[in-house]
Amino acid sequence: MSSKRYRNALKMVDASKGYTLNEAIEVLKKFPATKFDQTVEVAFKLGVDPRQSDQMVRGTVPLPHGSGKNVRVLVFTSGGESEQAARDAGAEYVGFDEYIKKCNEGWVDFDVAIATPEAMAEVRKLGRVLGPRGLMPNPKTGTVTDDTAKAVQEVKAGRVEFKIDKTANLHVPVGKVSFDADKLADNIKALVDAVSKAKPSSAKGAFILSCTLTATMSPGLSLDLKQLQQDAAAA
Repeated sequence: MSSKRYRNALKMVDASKGYTLNEAIEVLKKFPATKFDQTVEVAFKLGVDPRQSDQMVRGTVPLPHGSGKNVRVLVFTSGGESEQAARDAGAEYVGFDEYIKKCNEGWVDFDVAIATPEAMAEVRKLGRVLGPRGLMPNPKTGTVTDDTAKAVQEVKAGRVEFKIDKTANLHVPVGKVSFDADKLADNIKALVDAVSKAKPSSAKGAFILSCTLTATMSPGLSLDLKQLQQDAAAA
């Protein structure tokens, strides 16, 4: 049973309409308020087959105005300059043996894991714990690197990762409802551009089939794809 607040918000949505980005953000910000600052998210339906390894869609994008989330970072490194650099850059957890052991015991109280290439020999063994939660460091997303300071700074500043699920959907946070409309728009355009550029060469036909703007406890707003992609390309 949906709440009264949600039902009232739903009345403000024209389900037959493809909203421009500015229109959708305007409606989203007019929805009845919640007691917390909701996360704004963009959901994509993509024209790929996730069962095919050459049609995997994955990447990262730096949001111009950050995600609004306090990102807790774990850095796996066995000491030296990379360890001190990670601490100086603001990583909450830095170390090796201690955190390998904790993760093996099921501890996952962090949002992003970064590892040096040297550390990955042991970190890979944590696949059963980190993999299902999307926390395994990966060179493709910049989270396996000797430059731990840069990696920590980027994820703290608002770099978000995206990866399709088994049904070819993407769900990516782009900020908070409290963000200025212009900042939300900038973040969304950056994301749409990054996803568009991540189209696999083997994918045929339309790539982005639909795009919806939503918030944690609010109904979704379907976006006008043609206008959205034009706006993103021009940004």
